[in-house]
Amino acid sequence: MTEPLHIAHVLYRFDTGGLENGMVNLINQLGEQSFQHSIITLSGWSDTFRSRLQVSNVEFYDLEKQPGQDFGMFGRLAKLLRNLKPDVLHTRNLGSLECQVVGWWCGVPYRIHGEHGWDINDLNGSNKKYQWLRRIVNPFVHQFIGLSRESCQYLTEKVGVSPRKVSHICNGVELSRFQAKQASLTMPDGWNDENVVVFGTIGRLAAVKNQALLIRCFAAVQHLLSDTNIETRLMLVGDGDCKAQLQALSVELDVAQSVWFAGNQSQVGPYLQHMDVFVLPSLAEGISNTLLEAMACGLPVIATAVGGNGDLLPLEVHRTNLIPVDNESLVSQRMAEYARDAELRQRDGKYFFAHCNSEFSLSGMVERYRALYQAKSRGTDECVE
Repeated sequence: MTEPLHIAHVLYRFDTGGLENGMVNLINQLGEQSFQHSIITLSGWSDTFRSRLQVSNVEFYDLEKQPGQDFGMFGRLAKLLRNLKPDVLHTRNLGSLECQVVGWWCGVPYRIHGEHGWDINDLNGSNKKYQWLRRIVNPFVHQFIGLSRESCQYLTEKVGVSPRKVSHICNGVELSRFQAKQASLTMPDGWNDENVVVFGTIGRLAAVKNQALLIRCFAAVQHLLSDTNIETRLMLVGDGDCKAQLQALSVELDVAQSVWFAGNQSQVGPYLQHMDVFVLPSLAEGISNTLLEAMACGLPVIATAVGGNGDLLPLEVHRTNLIPVDNESLVSQRMAEYARDAELRQRDGKYFFAHCNSEFSLSGMVERYRALYQAKSRGTDECVE
């Protein structure tokens, strides 16, 4: 019997987020007989999020990185890799990139690095220090993965990675899970009325996710609809450092009574199914899982024109639903159009679902990762296009 391929995944923290959600989907689907996984974190994990893994072939390890430069962490990683002897080292995003050098030093046979999204300090990939770091580490990496076409272009044009070393693998979504009826959700009083239109977003309450723009747009929409009998609500699912600031903004704009901070949720399906329109106002994105999940729920979506969002939305709606960053006027206008027109919401929701169904299946994503991982066992550095 062939030994399972052992993948060591290294990331900053295993907690609620798009990157981590993609990992859960991938590991759950790859198959326990063919793969073994070690998840190595620099800064721990959430037990609640960890419970989403439904397979028994996963072990967790925490390097307990100290604040600032912790060179001892690399020694702890080297010791761990020598004990685990993985076949593949798969690091993700800038925070774990330097671990590729440790993987090379320890003789890990096949080394992969994934670019999932931009850092708040490097929203458009122009940070010269980060480009330099990626150039230094490039020789130690067999294959790079860019989740969006933008990140693939960044790697080849700004970092100088050979195109044959760059694979474009977009995230996928399990449509059946989001189409199935989800568990009931206790909503705030008055949110289930027929004439209430619920806007929503899901993500860390962090500056890069730009929920402040959405709150300002929501306040503008309420003003635009003040002469109608249409009621609107805003649902923010997630938690983070900006929560107090966002709550204060909702009070300042006099919309606090219509905004629900729903907190971190390991299962977002019930919350999506209680939204009428999904809005992603981010300053930067890789490939947004929540955007895919919203489309899988049959929601019309509005998103900023950053990162991989343009890769996900159908070309036909780029003019109306893919909006430049921080363009409060256009976001508010499109939100108000959806609030006024139930038929438009229904029609666009069906259209987004059909597009997601045809282009972004979870099975397709899993097979592309499977092929990339198994390239190691064939002794090749092939690129999955």
